[in-house]
Amino acid sequence: MTPAFLNFALGALVLSSVLCLYRIGCGPTAPDRAVAIDILGTLIVGFCCILGLPSGTDFYMSIAIAWALLSFIATIALAKYLEGRTFDD
Repeated sequence: MTPAFLNFALGALVLSSVLCLYRIGCGPTAPDRAVAIDILGTLIVGFCCILGLPSGTDFYMSIAIAWALLSFIATIALAKYLEGRTFDD
């Protein structure tokens, strides 16, 4: 991977993260904020993958997989909460 590609990819991820943080802070509804939080989790997985490329270690990929699983579980829990259901339903 060339450094120019890595810089471009990190710049795109940073810009996307800033836009997600704006949507989390100023979102008109709670579901909009929940979607932005979910996208931010996906962007963090992208950061881990991009940082893992130049280092050549699988440590970052392990973090990305764990983060993706936790993000998925948190999104399901938040969706159930916003729907008004309990965790037992």
